[in-house]
Amino acid sequence: MGCCSSASSAAQSSKREWKPLEDRSCTDVPWLLLFILFCIGMGFICGFSVATGAAARLVSGYDSYGNICGQKNAKLEAIPNSGMDHTHRKYVFFLDPCNLDLINRKIKSVALCVTACPRQELKTLSEVQKFAEMNGSALCSYNLKPSEYTTSSKASVLCPKLPVPASAPIPFFHRCAPVNISCYAKFAEALITFVSDNSVLHRLISGVMTSKETILGLCLLSLVLSMILMVIIRYISRVLVWIVTILVILGSLGGTGVLWWLYAKQKKSPKETVIPEQLQIAEDNLRALLIYAISATVFTVILFLIMLVMRKRVALTIALFHVAGKVFIHLPLLVFQPFWTFFALVLFWVYWIMTLLFLGTTGSAVQNDQGFVEFRVSGPLQYVWWYHVVGLIWISEFILACQQMTVAGAVVTYYFTRDKRNLPFTPILASVNRLIRYHLGTVAKGSFIITLVKIPRMILMYMHSQLKGKENACARCVLKSCICCLWCLEKCLNYLNQNAYTATAINSTNFCTSAKDAFVILVENALRVAAINTVGDFMLFLGKVLIVCSTGLAGIMLLNYQQDYTVWVLPLIIVCLFAFLVAHCFLSIYEMVVDVLFLCFAIDTKYNDGSPGREFYMDKVLMEFVENSRKAMKEAGKGGVADARELKPMLKRR
Repeated sequence: MGCCSSASSAAQSSKREWKPLEDRSCTDVPWLLLFILFCIGMGFICGFSVATGAAARLVSGYDSYGNICGQKNAKLEAIPNSGMDHTHRKYVFFLDPCNLDLINRKIKSVALCVTACPRQELKTLSEVQKFAEMNGSALCSYNLKPSEYTTSSKASVLCPKLPVPASAPIPFFHRCAPVNISCYAKFAEALITFVSDNSVLHRLISGVMTSKETILGLCLLSLVLSMILMVIIRYISRVLVWIVTILVILGSLGGTGVLWWLYAKQKKSPKETVIPEQLQIAEDNLRALLIYAISATVFTVILFLIMLVMRKRVALTIALFHVAGKVFIHLPLLVFQPFWTFFALVLFWVYWIMTLLFLGTTGSAVQNDQGFVEFRVSGPLQYVWWYHVVGLIWISEFILACQQMTVAGAVVTYYFTRDKRNLPFTPILASVNRLIRYHLGTVAKGSFIITLVKIPRMILMYMHSQLKGKENACARCVLKSCICCLWCLEKCLNYLNQNAYTATAINSTNFCTSAKDAFVILVENALRVAAINTVGDFMLFLGKVLIVCSTGLAGIMLLNYQQDYTVWVLPLIIVCLFAFLVAHCFLSIYEMVVDVLFLCFAIDTKYNDGSPGREFYMDKVLMEFVENSRKAMKEAGKGGVADARELKPMLKRR
């Protein structure tokens, strides 16, 4: 944490030249201290869970009698079969691994420590006995000897449920997990209640498992396409709008045509030669093709109508995209910003999940109603996980806000540097340096405000899911309305926060002052926000649609070859969702750059008028863009006197 000095300069007079990026001071220091204390609390939770949670219980696992597998155990008072030596029994085996308790989030089965997991399916008790004799791994209760598996009357209770599925140990966690998908399908059946025919769900999951290599390849394709589009944005931003528009038109038409062609082809194919097992799969694929074709047709019509309405405004975004393209040329590391943010989030999430798992192993051993051992936390410590959940939201939002502040700082440096040859060697690293030295408190405060909105919304969503089907229509409507309002408030605050970070990067003011200044400027430039941001966001949305359509079309062509033996409805949905997520991560950086440039331009025109000593910082192309857009709106009869006065400084400069 770099040391900060308070702002020493007095308030500037109206005659003094406004110079951004000059005075630097720490902003929102109390919030930084609060965030540090909160993180220290998170560290204490982690230390407590590791110290009292018995890491061996998490990694090695334990049986239903409190014995940790792979080591010698101490005897627990009044607990039968406890205190056993399991030095050679290193794996946890569940007698009925598919018996899931979704409410308590655990497997309702007796757990034993065994020497080896059964790699092949065991259909009879004789096979279970033979496995125990050959591998030395007894799969029945400790009270039953392998020689008694086929003779004892208690074998049906003390031995695993037949057939015993083939299983393999989970890496690093020593649990025997079934390798067959049937258990996962049953788990999904319990979660997805709207599926009336369980066989459909089994076929869907089977399609995912069969097509996993194709799904992985298509996901990598979407990543490559997103990076290619970012490179294209850098070098051909002037014609990018038209290229994206034409490609989206061709892609939507081509995708719709291919779907109808495949539907017609498959409908005409003879079904007499199809075996019964494949007939149902063929009917599912035919039905899915019809739904996809109709959805694609509706989407194409809506897309054409939107583009028809906005055709006159498409040209207005070309100059703005050109300036944003210049930013990426001068700041190439911006393209990789999503990777660093994603890497930081993954590291934190891994830490959070591991701490949560350690918390799950804390507590003392107690005997439940079935006579088995459970580890429970009593007293105030059982509510520690609430603090842990708040930490998940706040720190995740903090990491995302750091990305916004870093991008804003780099773009602000580019915009307000008149001679681009004087830019820092790495503006991104310079922005990170300013963030760490001066503005971590502002980021902590902004992310905490988002957390305050997220937590009530998540609580209401949880209440809605728990009361589903039990509440009356009025209560359901009120809950949904509150959830919707909080969601809208969260989106508005996210947008305001992003602009507040930009104002902080320019003037080094605290969060509240920056948010107020940004809000005033956005209100003063409401028409520009509507005209520029809406069209720009729509063009970036078209870029996302292009990537999704391209990946989806490739998926249709590849998965079509597997239609005889797998249902590819779910694989295609997974691929398209992942493609949209990847495209959103990359193009959101471009959208962020456009928003930062616009706020910089608005602040530039507010403090400068083009006169000597108060020259503009803006790029000439951006100035020409606004002038041309103003003329276009005047010709359309949509201009206003206020906006005309707002453009006077730019006319003076010429």
